Amino acid sequence: MVDRLLLVTSSYPDAGEGEAAAGSFVADFAAALSSHCRVGVVCPGRTSSSTQQEPTLTVHRFAVPRLPLSQLSAGRLTDWPVIASTLRAGRIAVAHACERECPEHILALWALPCGEWARRSGVPYAIWALGSDIWTLRRLPLVRQVLRHVLRRATHRFADGLQLAEDVERLGGRPCAFLASSRRLPRREKTARAADGPLKLAFLGRWHANKGIDLLLDALGQLDEATWARIESVRIAGGGPLETAVRQGCVTLRAGGRPVHDEGYLDREAAADLLTWADRLLLPSRIESIPVVYSDALQAGCPLVAMPVGDLPRLLREDRSGWLAEAVTASAFAAAIRGSVASQQPLPTFAPGALNRFSVEANAALLLERLASQP
Repeated sequence: MVDRLLLVTSSYPDAGEGEAAAGSFVADFAAALSSHCRVGVVCPGRTSSSTQQEPTLTVHRFAVPRLPLSQLSAGRLTDWPVIASTLRAGRIAVAHACERECPEHILALWALPCGEWARRSGVPYAIWALGSDIWTLRRLPLVRQVLRHVLRRATHRFADGLQLAEDVERLGGRPCAFLASSRRLPRREKTARAADGPLKLAFLGRWHANKGIDLLLDALGQLDEATWARIESVRIAGGGPLETAVRQGCVTLRAGGRPVHDEGYLDREAAADLLTWADRLLLPSRIESIPVVYSDALQAGCPLVAMPVGDLPRLLREDRSGWLAEAVTASAFAAAIRGSVASQQPLPTFAPGALNRFSVEANAALLLERLASQP
């Protein structure tokens, strides 16, 4: 078994955990791992610090010019100095953490840049890949070569999606195992709704083109009067690079008499409240593996309306967890919303065991078991 593990991640929640994007679940996973071994975490922060959160869990933050890192883009020349500074700071921070923690193994979340930082450390490392990590970066010719090299040199490869695991195998030429990402939400009691009562809809996520927030706004604008008569309210929570367009889109919808409300980032307490309040979670992503908000919705007993991307068609079918659009378009998503509203389904009847694959504790134990085995 691994006794000392170092997690290297580009996103880790703090007081503003709603902004942590993909890293919103990493704190729960680190805590679960720390019940089995000593864990160190290296992650970006507004200032450099080291905090012992548990007797066997220490978080080392390195200062970066801007957060969250998910909003940086190599396609914007103005971001290049920030990216270069962040890459250098991360590499140095991982080297220092290895000296302090003496890890037997590193788990890099995600392939780049964290996998490259881990590779340079000389410590055996594993990669946990995300869809946005692999599917976006592999399109860039030079970055693709670095990505392939990092994946091939890892002792183990994991992916938080079923299709994604196959894509990582093809790209790296090495086996990749599925490992679901999820977090623990506070338990709330779902309030029973009258069978013919109006429905409450919610979106929770980054306001980014990949997440389809613009498609959602277009879809809401296409709903007819009969559908809106069955909707009590739509709450759109999050933040990101499309914030100006989202705020204006919500203003336009409200001006047309639609009960659409835009909110900011939510921590897990507020996220649990939102998903308990909602009768439908709207997931209009253009590109997706298995988002953390999917297992959030299952925990809160909130069925979904989703685009047919990544593993979502399979999951919605197997888990009986909601409605699937027929295509990745605003009109198809509007049709899926109309279908879900017209059904007037009361409390959801998810398939037995739907949440089992998203157990934080079980996945932490599985990871350590795999790391202890020969690659």
